[in-house]
Amino acid sequence: MRTLQSKISLPRKSLSLLFATTLCGATSLWAANQDEVARLADPANPLDDPNTIIATVNDVQYPLDVFRVFYNERLQQSGGQNSPELQEQAFNEFLNLIVASQEGTALKLEKKREVQAALELQKMVILSTAALQTMAADVKPTDEELKTAYDQFVKQAKRTEYKARHILVDTEEKAKKLIKQLEKGKNFEELANEKSLGPTAEKGGDLGWFDLRQMVKPFADAVTQLKPGAYTIKPVQTQFGWHVILLEDTRMAEPPKFEDAKAQIEASVRRQKVVEKLGELRKAAQVKLNETVVKMKKPEDAEKASGDAVKTDK
Repeated sequence: MRTLQSKISLPRKSLSLLFATTLCGATSLWAANQDEVARLADPANPLDDPNTIIATVNDVQYPLDVFRVFYNERLQQSGGQNSPELQEQAFNEFLNLIVASQEGTALKLEKKREVQAALELQKMVILSTAALQTMAADVKPTDEELKTAYDQFVKQAKRTEYKARHILVDTEEKAKKLIKQLEKGKNFEELANEKSLGPTAEKGGDLGWFDLRQMVKPFADAVTQLKPGAYTIKPVQTQFGWHVILLEDTRMAEPPKFEDAKAQIEASVRRQKVVEKLGELRKAAQVKLNETVVKMKKPEDAEKASGDAVKTDK
């Protein structure tokens, strides 16, 4: 097996300076700082030249644009936290990618059937991502569309929020003893502070305001059965242990104002319109299936299968 001996040459600028000035260059596929984009787009700035090389490995030149794409993907994977450490790690990974891909080329692996299929798939993914982002950028939601979407958002956002305390113990017997102490007039907050195993013990078991969706089902179900000021008369079991729950208050959640939610609403409308456009493209596409490989169910067959399933359930 032939092994490549890597000969790597970098531009003379220091790597740290290169990272600081070029990583967030302008690309249409990945978000970047707009001030940086504008600066790099200056015709007088050589770093915006697509021919700018970041490294030459074994006499093969690699464009800065390729590394920008690689780095932005790594940046997204790290939660968008840019740092010198991430920059150095990403560049080392990029060099590893280069030498490994060169080894693959030397072994003529691109001629393998499965590799060709994977390369074609990656090309499709990249082109489809670019197309979807272009479609989204072309969408200009009207004020009326945004208002309609906001009204729908407000309807869906209407929900009850709960304020409660709890005491968490590791056995049902302990929970029952706590309930008996409460029945005798023991203060719930004091008991939680003394007996609870949970992290809220020091706050008297205070859970603050929460949405039922934030809680595991047995806990949420128990809370909905209580009136403000009441506690559970039977221990509630979850995967965390046994709970005694005190409901202190309820309120209706306040939806955000239109201006505060506008960016989120606009993004939602854009996504919906892209989905609709994709549906139109799918409907207009001329698809000819190789029926020796795949067969689509006819509408009447699908309805019959659905009807048979309903009968079976009955």
